[in-house]
Amino acid sequence: MGNDGTAGPDLADRVLGGWLGRIAGNMLGKPVERGDVWTRDRIDGYLRRAAALPLTDYLPEPADESDAIALRPEWRRCVRGRIHGSCRDDDVDYAILGLDLLETHGLGFSTEQVGELWLLRLPYLQTFTAERAAYRNLANGLEPPLTATHDNPCQEWIGALIRADIFGWTCPDAPHRAAALARRDAVLSHTGNGVYGAMWAAALISAAFTAPTVRQAIDSALTVVPASCRLARTVRRVVSLHETRMSWEDTLATVSGETAGLGWIHAVPNVAVLTAGLLYGDGDFTRTVALTVRGGLDTDSNGATAGSVAGVLTGAAAIPDQWKEPLEDTVRSAVFGFDRSRISDLAKRTLRLARTGPGPALDTLPE
Repeated sequence: MGNDGTAGPDLADRVLGGWLGRIAGNMLGKPVERGDVWTRDRIDGYLRRAAALPLTDYLPEPADESDAIALRPEWRRCVRGRIHGSCRDDDVDYAILGLDLLETHGLGFSTEQVGELWLLRLPYLQTFTAERAAYRNLANGLEPPLTATHDNPCQEWIGALIRADIFGWTCPDAPHRAAALARRDAVLSHTGNGVYGAMWAAALISAAFTAPTVRQAIDSALTVVPASCRLARTVRRVVSLHETRMSWEDTLATVSGETAGLGWIHAVPNVAVLTAGLLYGDGDFTRTVALTVRGGLDTDSNGATAGSVAGVLTGAAAIPDQWKEPLEDTVRSAVFGFDRSRISDLAKRTLRLARTGPGPALDTLPE
């Protein structure tokens, strides 16, 4: 039986599905993670040249040298046939760091404690954009909310959103609670739509545990952010275009024009790509992550979040083997003490929090 009393994945399978989906989606998008170079058209051109459309697996090896030169240098460990466990990436590091945060401090953690954990566990050079600005501010003695606002031009970028999954995974079917935790984490480094993106993503993942459809999970997630904020308006815009039966390509082209100028790492255009991938993927794991990554912009971050949502919706058992098996139940991480963790172990620890409520002294709980 499912966790909502109906036939379907149970809570443990959904939590594991979230972890596997996040890691697989991240790996799928990592080679083409540079939205100013890898546009939607260029990604599809790459796939056509490699005879890989429709996309149903990790990216193929590049078919020509010009494609290979433009890929991220890690591509050789992220393409079909070369994957042996996950690559290290900040999109996964923050999920691990969030797990450590909740195990150490529980639901009552403070934003200051998030910053302390960064300094303790996370190498400075493995942070980027708003997180690096906040880290520098922490090291210089500033405290939240100044850590987010001082000398930080990236306050509304996607960084806080990629940290939000753990709050959804540990608060199944409690989107408002998940969003409140994500907000407490996000304000260390972000403001405005950067914070709303984290709240929306946490609520979306929380809602996915029991929502009958991805559309209903998206609708639930919209209730946790101000209806008038640009992020919420952009999500509703994608939903409305999808309802008209506009094609995925035309929907993205329309919204891309409406969000032009924000940059490829800003939360708002990336949430549009993510929402489109989820809606047009319609609950199918492979289609969801493939469309999301083909949507461009911050491909590894969007692929990771889409994979997390789809993995929770379907459960781990329903994720096709071509996504799971190359991961070899192993994740690389820059978080101190967590490198080469077992994905299944991270999921078990997350499940314990989801069942009992995040709190310290977890070593006293039964397996």
